[in-house]
Amino acid sequence: MTNQELTQAYKIRHALDEKTADFPPEIAQRLAASRDIALARKKAVAQPVRITQMATAGSNFSFNSGNHDFIWLKRMSLAIPFVVVAIGLVGIYQYERHQQIAEAAYIDAEVLSDELPVSAYLDKGFNVYLNKKNDNQ
Repeated sequence: MTNQELTQAYKIRHALDEKTADFPPEIAQRLAASRDIALARKKAVAQPVRITQMATAGSNFSFNSGNHDFIWLKRMSLAIPFVVVAIGLVGIYQYERHQQIAEAAYIDAEVLSDELPVSAYLDKGFNVYLNKKNDNQ
């Protein structure tokens, strides 16, 4: 339907709406029957589908609101906690590894600075000696 036809239809509808009360009953019935026939013949117009979007808790913006500055923040909101936990685990691993190296270096320094005969290093009870030494400290 062109704009001109649409405008003409609106004018006719407006004129009929104003004069409906003045029509004789038989004309009003014929108009009602004509309207029913026209509605039956009318093609079904595809209605636009409305899609609702679920909002996340605490968000004041949506992906389709035109606010494209914070889309990356929403996409990364799940990845950031995993990255923080991974960095924490790597930090704990590095700290524990450093502690083990420091303990081994301390024991090596104590053993090398102590005056022990070479035969003590070959003795099977050397581990007992080291354990006693560590218990005394």
